[in-house]
Amino acid sequence: MENEQLPKFVVKNYEIHEWRHALAILRHDFATEYKEIIDVLTRFRLRKSWITVGGGRKSQVSEWIDSELLKYGWKPKNFDTKITVDKHSYESPTHEVDCFKNRVALEIEWNNKDPFFDRDLNNFRLLFDLRVISVGVIITRCDELQDIFVELGRGSSYGASTTHMSKLLPRIQGGGGAGCPILVFGIKKSLYDQNR
Repeated sequence: MENEQLPKFVVKNYEIHEWRHALAILRHDFATEYKEIIDVLTRFRLRKSWITVGGGRKSQVSEWIDSELLKYGWKPKNFDTKITVDKHSYESPTHEVDCFKNRVALEIEWNNKDPFFDRDLNNFRLLFDLRVISVGVIITRCDELQDIFVELGRGSSYGASTTHMSKLLPRIQGGGGAGCPILVFGIKKSLYDQNR
């Protein structure tokens, strides 16, 4: 991937990986959605207060990204999928996509158990094969953020078996998303705001 294709701010502050020309597809075939994702990534800052506050169902990181995309018309989306063989239908449920708009599926994995990556990639694979999505995007955290979590006394809450870049890459490289074009953004230390 050529970094010139992305704004300098995004290249500097996110670890970026792509498979099967995901960035080209997003930029050219879904230009509006691309601009919206880039806008949200550019305005995002990792607030210290979001790390020091404990658990809950959804992290404040995910809440912020979700809410900003929602303003652009992105929505959580469940798909009613089934397989029909000789007039017999079999349910083939998929997991709800965090944010969906115009054939682009986006998942935010901030601090879940790492098997959530398997679920996301399998979902992308199935929805791509069913011609429902054209590209999948995952926003997660870079491994380097662990230093900040340890410094704040939250290292055990962001353990080795939770969602971060080094848990995701081997799954994608091993074919977890199959033929689905995938674009990944990892949040770097440079986005950390210790004053908020």
